[in-house]
Amino acid sequence: MKFFIYIRYFFFLANKWDISFAWKSILDDRRGERKYGIDSTGFDDLRHVAGKGIDISHATLYMPAPYRLLENIFNYLQPFSLHHFLDIGAGKGRALCMAPSFGFQAVEGVEFSKKFCMEAEANLARCNRKKTFDWKIHHNDAYYFDIPAKADCILIFNPFDEFLLAGVIQNIENSLQQNPRRLYIIYITPLYKDLFFESGYDVIARFIPEEYMEAIVLKKSG
Repeated sequence: MKFFIYIRYFFFLANKWDISFAWKSILDDRRGERKYGIDSTGFDDLRHVAGKGIDISHATLYMPAPYRLLENIFNYLQPFSLHHFLDIGAGKGRALCMAPSFGFQAVEGVEFSKKFCMEAEANLARCNRKKTFDWKIHHNDAYYFDIPAKADCILIFNPFDEFLLAGVIQNIENSLQQNPRRLYIIYITPLYKDLFFESGYDVIARFIPEEYMEAIVLKKSG
């Protein structure tokens, strides 16, 4: 079964980008899945959500962030001694399962697909048997989700369009006003980064491991 998932994912990546990127991605996924002991490879066009009458007009398809890219970002952030990681559009929980290996003591994920929530919970339960940390998955729409007061690092992997991101940023700003704190934003494939600039964020790090993928880390000015 896993073999066919990799094959399907390979052809999806090759068609969307090219064969070289697809091959590197599959190798990285196989390494990461073994290392962290989880099952998060593949893509999903979210039809299973739309079929239940849920509006996906502001969402994109599910595709996990590359392991190596996430590891590079987490390694960069590790010296900042962050504790509470939030993944908005958590999918199957890949980043949530990785974060505790880089010092995070608590992780939370927000995901509007019930199917993905269940898969993320299964992955986190496996990881929690190896390394103890607090975790929680919220089956919710990110637009209406209140950012936890203790969250000091938030991941966004371009899971939705400009309209939805603007709402998420407003939620972040509300949380910071109520609970002032140091907060870092990881934004992968940052198509709408100008929205963060308009809200007073600066880019403090940039990662471009492949010409097809970019990630930035943002922090509030001042």
